[in-house]
Amino acid sequence: MKALGEFAQRDIRYVAIELGIGGWQPHPAAEVFAHHYGDCKDKATLMGAMLHEIGIDSYYVVINSERGSVTPETPAHMGGFDHVILAIKLPDGVSEGSLAATMIHPKLGKILFFDPTDELTPFGQLSGALQANYGLLVTPDGGELVELPELPPAMNGIQRTAKLNLSAAGTLSGEVQETRVGDRAWSQRWALRTVTKDTDRIKPIETLLSHSLATFQITNASVGNLQLTDQPFLYNYSVVAQNYAKSAGNLLLVRPRFIGNKSSDLLETKEPRKYAVEFDGPSRDSDTFEITLPPGYEVDDLPPPVNADYSFASYHSKTEVNGNTLKYTRTFEIKELSVPVNKVEDLKKLYRIIAGDERNTAVLRPATH
Repeated sequence: MKALGEFAQRDIRYVAIELGIGGWQPHPAAEVFAHHYGDCKDKATLMGAMLHEIGIDSYYVVINSERGSVTPETPAHMGGFDHVILAIKLPDGVSEGSLAATMIHPKLGKILFFDPTDELTPFGQLSGALQANYGLLVTPDGGELVELPELPPAMNGIQRTAKLNLSAAGTLSGEVQETRVGDRAWSQRWALRTVTKDTDRIKPIETLLSHSLATFQITNASVGNLQLTDQPFLYNYSVVAQNYAKSAGNLLLVRPRFIGNKSSDLLETKEPRKYAVEFDGPSRDSDTFEITLPPGYEVDDLPPPVNADYSFASYHSKTEVNGNTLKYTRTFEIKELSVPVNKVEDLKKLYRIIAGDERNTAVLRPATH
């Protein structure tokens, strides 16, 4: 199944020729296979035909690529959907393994949702836009509106670690590794899909760093698993940031949160919010930054830990000292995809808490021994 899915995603080019009935009726599977191109319904048709050849049933799922456009309360109309994916009936005994986008249907049993058009999302997963979205499952018994599964937050996120050294002059330098999965990996692969120059490959890194550092230099960088969509996407880079620590008399002020911005000013408006806030998908991001202190310095003061838990999201951070190393860890998890208007003030409060934590500094003083 996985091999067929990857063939439909990658080897069949997406080309939409939607003239007349072509906007509604897929081309025959043999025709799509012969020409190696088609739109979403053509790709789904070919995928379904190939699955049938190996004895596996599948069914069209007609869906809107924007979550919330169709709900059980939406009146039926032809313009409600703009995309087609597949529901694959999993045979008995198939190991679920990495097949997370599944649900138990009362008549069909376990089915796996798969988007043959999305070449950057691994087989067994769904993009955030399709998760918890409603689609029309088309079976021989007719059409049925079903809610697609929501994947665990840990399947979409960034795990970032850095080992850094701080000089007495305030320069911070070291190595950073980023591991991205889910939509976080998808966005980077999409940004780099047509890039050929090494200098252009680091532009996403430069953009990320520019949001957190006033001055910096990337001295080395590499990209891992760019084409291997079933593996985490990797960034590894070395960076030097001049004047990272600020002097205050004989003290040094150091921000433990090296890079990465989780706060938002989206809700900092005077006008009252009229609609719910929609997140792209569930996610879990984590940072671990270790900063080796300059010789002759010790910690005088640390930022307090932060623990903020809401039904829709949580944020936890902690700064501690291990020997001569300042260690900052944090996690930010999106647990619910929609924040209703009556909880918007809680979300605004959470973003303010995060912004405060991201600005906090540790104070270093000359060692007394």
